[in-house]
Amino acid sequence: MTEAVSCGGVVIYRGKILVLYKNYRNRYEGWVLPKGTMEEGETQEETALREVLEESGAKARVVCYLGSTEYEFHGGGDTIHKRVHWYLMRSESYYSKPQKEEYFEDSGYYKFHEAIHLLKFPNEKAILEKAHAEYLKRRKDHTWSS
Repeated sequence: MTEAVSCGGVVIYRGKILVLYKNYRNRYEGWVLPKGTMEEGETQEETALREVLEESGAKARVVCYLGSTEYEFHGGGDTIHKRVHWYLMRSESYYSKPQKEEYFEDSGYYKFHEAIHLLKFPNEKAILEKAHAEYLKRRKDHTWSS
């Protein structure tokens, strides 16, 4: 078994959540949150911000750490155990442009109930619920300004 670490973001702008539609050769299809593998010398936050920008074109800033999720998959004849560190992020605008080189075909900002319905994986739905609760708390406390 191989261990791998990725980082990603739940990006919010004006209450809407950024999600990406990935279609990898018609074998892997679904809506996901932006995330990716750490590069040498990067912090988790730097990885999350870079991956959000690369995969979606969204310029965001980290608000807080949300926690991590874990899952396993098979690739290259091996079982990969992946831990993903998630950050709540605030975007500067609704702009997004899916990264075609990584098989993203669509992207956009959706209301919470739409985004949670669209997401493919239960662990991403769980982190989105946590992120949305944190967002609502910060709105109520007036510590979120967009």
